Amino acid sequence: MLKNQGHRLAIAPMMDWTDRHCRFFHRQLTTHALLCTEMVVADAVIHGARERLLGFDEVEHPVALQLGGSDAAKLAEAARVGEAFGYDEINLNVGCPSDRVQSGTFGACLMKVPDLVATCVAAMKAAVTVPVTVKCRIGVDEQDPEPALDALANGVFDAGADALWVHARKAWLEGLSPKENRDIPPLDYNRVYRLKAGKQNKFIGINGGIQSLDEARLHLDHADGAMLGRAAYHTPGILAGVDAAFYGARSEAFDFAALIDAMADYAARHIERGGRLGHVTRHMVGLFHGLPGARRYRQILSTDATRPGAGADMLKMAFAAVELGGAAAEAA
Repeated sequence: MLKNQGHRLAIAPMMDWTDRHCRFFHRQLTTHALLCTEMVVADAVIHGARERLLGFDEVEHPVALQLGGSDAAKLAEAARVGEAFGYDEINLNVGCPSDRVQSGTFGACLMKVPDLVATCVAAMKAAVTVPVTVKCRIGVDEQDPEPALDALANGVFDAGADALWVHARKAWLEGLSPKENRDIPPLDYNRVYRLKAGKQNKFIGINGGIQSLDEARLHLDHADGAMLGRAAYHTPGILAGVDAAFYGARSEAFDFAALIDAMADYAARHIERGGRLGHVTRHMVGLFHGLPGARRYRQILSTDATRPGAGADMLKMAFAAVELGGAAAEAA
């Protein structure tokens, strides 16, 4: 049996997006999909405000902590802290192309030093009992993705990695912005499929440009897991169909009213602790994409809900503008 085989569908770690409020929201839509934190730098985990950086709600399980770094000892220590906080797995970022990541010698630039990545994975594995996984690209800059991805995969699996999630694009560290790196380098799903074909006993997940649950399901003919990124964030309503499509749950109408009630209660608790409604509702703007009333719903969450003093009742007011119609049934 493959380790991590329960993670047939995952939500990608996304900087500035998949914070604890986003993850709580996504968990209301799917019980089983793996959720991931934003990348947290190992130094910040060791020396920073841990509860602010790592705190999460118990409802979020299963949830992975994604770490950034290239110092094996620091990553091992950060992994220990993450396990103590209760995370279900620790993921090492070998795919982020942002400038701040490059300046710290971690993220996608680590594709160029697979031996160092393997050393980091081995140290993390020795430090924790939860799974240690890696998320990477198929290559960077002028690398040939055939030997580059093989070298990275061979190294991390030899070091004990429990899974490898591959964003099926190159990262161009020179000449493209982080945003452009999410769109311009062409997708090469077949490269990931070939990697999996040669590693039948290893968990290989695929990420990059997957727009729907139907597309994700097709990828599972060639990979062990599919990871949704922007599609899950911008059109989160699709997540309401995950448990039935990927985990054998009974297909039934999704209760969006109960979801809004749960999120309003959560937002009220956040406000009581000194937070703002917009911290929560910013992740919910795309929930009713394509439905009558969705524009008004978005307007309320994007304007009224962001004003100082806005209360959780604003979320219910926005929901009242939506005409669900057959949406609940379609989500099943």
